[in-house]
Amino acid sequence: MNYSSPFTSKLARVGIAGTLALILAISPLANMGVVAAEEGPAPPAPVSTKIYNTQKDSLEQTPIQYQIQARLNEKDMTIQGREKVTYHNTSKDTLQQLVLHTYADANLSKSTQASMYQQHNEKISEDHPEKTAEDFLGGIDIQAVSADSQSLDFHKENQALTMQLKKPVQPGESVSFQLEFQLNIPYGSQRVSYYKDMINGAHWFPVMSVYDEVKHQWNKAPYSRTFESDYYTSSDFEVQFNVPDEYQVAMPGTITTQDSTEHGRKIVSAVAENTREFVFFASPNLQVERATRNGLTVEYYYFNDDPSKKKIVDRYINQAFKVIDFYSEKYGKYPYPEFRIVETYVQGVAVEYARLIQMGQIQNGAVPEEDTTFVHEIAHQWFHALIGNNSETESFLDEGFADFSMVYFAEKQGDKLNGFRSIQFDTAPVDMAIASTNDEAGDLAGLVYYQKGRQAIYQLYRSVGEEKFDELMRTYFKRYVYQNTTVEGLLQTIEDVLGKEIRSEMQMALYQPDFVLKPEYQLSQEETAAYVHDMLQQQYQAVMGMIPNLLYEVMNRLMDKVLQGEELTIVLSDQVSKLATKQQEDMVNQLTGFLDMTGVKYDIIRDRKELKQKMKKEIGNSNLIVIGNAKSNGFVQALKLNIIDRTKQTGFPWKNTMNQPLSAGAYVIKHPYNQNRLMLHYFWNEDHLSDAAFEAFKLKIQESIGFANDFYQYYVMDNQGKEKSNKKVANPISSLFAE
Repeated sequence: MNYSSPFTSKLARVGIAGTLALILAISPLANMGVVAAEEGPAPPAPVSTKIYNTQKDSLEQTPIQYQIQARLNEKDMTIQGREKVTYHNTSKDTLQQLVLHTYADANLSKSTQASMYQQHNEKISEDHPEKTAEDFLGGIDIQAVSADSQSLDFHKENQALTMQLKKPVQPGESVSFQLEFQLNIPYGSQRVSYYKDMINGAHWFPVMSVYDEVKHQWNKAPYSRTFESDYYTSSDFEVQFNVPDEYQVAMPGTITTQDSTEHGRKIVSAVAENTREFVFFASPNLQVERATRNGLTVEYYYFNDDPSKKKIVDRYINQAFKVIDFYSEKYGKYPYPEFRIVETYVQGVAVEYARLIQMGQIQNGAVPEEDTTFVHEIAHQWFHALIGNNSETESFLDEGFADFSMVYFAEKQGDKLNGFRSIQFDTAPVDMAIASTNDEAGDLAGLVYYQKGRQAIYQLYRSVGEEKFDELMRTYFKRYVYQNTTVEGLLQTIEDVLGKEIRSEMQMALYQPDFVLKPEYQLSQEETAAYVHDMLQQQYQAVMGMIPNLLYEVMNRLMDKVLQGEELTIVLSDQVSKLATKQQEDMVNQLTGFLDMTGVKYDIIRDRKELKQKMKKEIGNSNLIVIGNAKSNGFVQALKLNIIDRTKQTGFPWKNTMNQPLSAGAYVIKHPYNQNRLMLHYFWNEDHLSDAAFEAFKLKIQESIGFANDFYQYYVMDNQGKEKSNKKVANPISSLFAE
């Protein structure tokens, strides 16, 4: 899972606080579609008993087989299903009961739904006032449970279905049972839901819980509200799904289609062996592009709303092959004959499933080769789908390794921004152990599992070298492919391959709070500045490139230009009071603190004598930040007529504004005598700013040159620091940072 859109995942978030401190946040989920059904649907036909045999790379037979037949009722937004489950008792315990998860019941109330979708659902609710609160809820009704044609007693509570068996299942024995159920699909955004023309189908049927023979109990934990609880046994699936003719259905496995006996409908079938989980996505407006190389077929299901998408989709498919090949070489071969990607309406997240990933909407101008979220989700095929774990209690095992793998891939592609430097840059401790549970991590899951998790893995990588690390990962894969691992299982593998000392170091990294990289693996001060420079340079270009024909004279462009290597000069007003001088120096310290961290070179001019010496040559070729009262600033006074002429091109009323008492603000123009450079003037019309205006003024400096805010041409503030007027261009990503 990744908590960001393909664009913002690679976009580090920058803010200036105090001395313009830099904050990087790199991270990683799902969305939905529309559908419904006819009243009183015909019951599904008996489930086929045939399970197709394909080559298995691990177990001769998986411990669980599912045979499911379901009908999508696209009129009332339900699914009617029958499910036959064959369960093989691989434990040493005699089992008197069986337990299945009914995670769809998380949607029975708002209080149990995943909180990560709450904000998106609130926005959907605002856009669709005709929908009631009840429309956003759903759940799964169990209508019958039987074995050997006899009804079984069952109890469903807190997303767990417990069945009492007529006859206990001895170790090594198998039992088969049948379920009949109805899924009520919620509207909006959840793992299982519908929105617009798309249905998201995760958690759509009861799935076997994992039995813990050490604790002698079934896992009955409800689905996490704050993160993920995906913990399954790799199983065989045969699914027959009755849908309207016009629907395209994406599922894992080998897909075939046949006509239904009902007019206007069809049956889409899938056979998926040794598969961690079975999800589907369905819409009447999906089309598919595919390519096959070396026995692997990659398919991208996407909305047919824009013919220009095909070129981008083809590049995504090509990138998928490249990523899968990399992980197959480093960790272990991807064993399935297909891999699928589905475009949905998800916002701010992307989600991994076995043999399939869910992405957000494809943006115009998307660059698949730079989409790190895409790479992260593919990495989950190894760390979640193939090597399973309990993501309620040990999320580090999938998210930490997926995020490290994302960076590992970037590093080997020569990606300076998203490679290992992005891990080395992080030097701040988090007062929590990496091996924390979801409940313990709470809102810090991104920091703990992703950033600190990948950092601990990177330290392991550096301490033993790439060759030994890859050997470890291949051993880990062989040991746990199709199985569920634990942190202890990882540590034991480290000990077996790399020795007890390395195990002890990794154990300490995972279980003690406040983990930070060893100093020898961190970036030096010079390397940090170079990384921040490269990061901001790419981010400014990416954001500003999102606006076709963006005006030249916007304040943010000045930072973009100096990050490209153009010169920068800061010119202060002189002949001012001590208080005005102090305020100017505070502003300069704020600016230069940020510029120093980015490695940008600059010059500061504080008096008119130096200004006159540099006016022609140095200043003429430099971008300018001018600070202070226009009447006290030598540069403004010397070129006032040129400046007034330039402001006419942007619509800034220079004369009127400079004569307004108690006003302050900023404007940007082309350099008074160099149209290829910019001048940004932060001004106030009195000798100095009031205390209230001064604090607001400094914050506005931060906002005006950052890439995450709207693009200002000018703004004017009153004596309390409140904005009175402005002219700006909307930044398409500013809302993401506001949230």
